[in-house]
Amino acid sequence: MCDSSVTIEVLLFASAREAAGNVSSVKCCIEAPADTQKLRQKLSEEYPKLSPLVLDEDSLTLALNEEYIPEGEVLPLKTGDVVALIPPISGG
Repeated sequence: MCDSSVTIEVLLFASAREAAGNVSSVKCCIEAPADTQKLRQKLSEEYPKLSPLVLDEDSLTLALNEEYIPEGEVLPLKTGDVVALIPPISGG
């Protein structure tokens, strides 16, 4: 399935979930060495409706293994990592 790749579980919330076809999680294979920037690009290619969100760091925060990734930071990924896509949340 993902021979020389890294397999990541991606959790989708709110508008990110809707843009990906109302799925709450997907498995994503990224060619090694994998990082969060490559993950954004891969998700953009596989889910075109998600592209505007996933490629714009102001529109989507990533969390790696339950830790928020600071804006502008690119982190390495390894098989088994879980990345959450967290869009802005509004409310009152």
